[in-house]
Amino acid sequence: MAFFVCHSIEEWAAHFADAQRSAITVGNFDGLHLGHQKILQSVRERSRSAAQRAVVVTFDPHPVRVLRPDRAPRMIETLAQRLAGFERMGMDAALVLRFDRALSLVSAEDFIDRILAGGLRAGAILVGANFRFGHRGAGDVRLLSEYGKPDGFEVEIVAPVEVGGRIVSSTAIREEVENGDVAGAISLLGREFSLTGEIRAGAGRGRTILFPTLNMAPEQELLPKLGVYATECSVGGKLYASVTNVGTRPTFNGTGVTVESHLFDFSESLAGARMEVRFHERIRDERKFSGVEELRAQIARDIETARKFFSERVAAGNVKFQI
Repeated sequence: MAFFVCHSIEEWAAHFADAQRSAITVGNFDGLHLGHQKILQSVRERSRSAAQRAVVVTFDPHPVRVLRPDRAPRMIETLAQRLAGFERMGMDAALVLRFDRALSLVSAEDFIDRILAGGLRAGAILVGANFRFGHRGAGDVRLLSEYGKPDGFEVEIVAPVEVGGRIVSSTAIREEVENGDVAGAISLLGREFSLTGEIRAGAGRGRTILFPTLNMAPEQELLPKLGVYATECSVGGKLYASVTNVGTRPTFNGTGVTVESHLFDFSESLAGARMEVRFHERIRDERKFSGVEELRAQIARDIETARKFFSERVAAGNVKFQI
């Protein structure tokens, strides 16, 4: 069965005319971290054992962006990345609900009746113990269980995942990334934090006076703390060890934040192509140098630091490219 994405319960009904029940989870799932993965895996397993459809219900934009825009989090992933993650995790379908004022006013009872039980034909609903839903967050696991008995669905609480005594959460990952601790983020995500986007033409300094770089316009809202990182870049289906600077280019009196990557043993010009940058380790803070020569010498040291970092991981079999 191909992974199906719909954006309304009416579209769902038009596509799924059968009476098959669904194993469902509901949430934002930003970052698709280890805790999210545990829930989705539980949904998948439940759906297979009970011959149900594995379904994830998510929202776009994030509810806080509508309800309290001044406190809205910077999203770790784009909606497209989340949907791709759901598919990789073995979900059969996703219902993406546009979160607006109208949806925020839907009561918890109506959300169960119209969306979960009535629309998706819930056979099982799997969520965390602190799950809240409906207008003013009035709905909880207890309410789901009360409705589950007459409506014929079970409710399962999935325990959180802890790493080093810390509960894995999107908030914790944002903190790690914003502080530049991308290695710490890996332990919570179960993979590298990454940025994706289109390669844009730069000022040309790298190719002429420094080291050639690919400049990417990131699609994600969340960026790592300004600085230099050991990264790997995926371009054209191939992986390259790399050094990436996230910063304002203070030596050249830059203004906006840029993401520039020097890929080892790569010299193509690919403006317009897409690239993914995966962050492994922070090397240093960004700083202003006295001139081009001092900056070039520092970049050479950064490259050597990154080569050593990846050489050790190649030897351990932890990365797929060659140095």
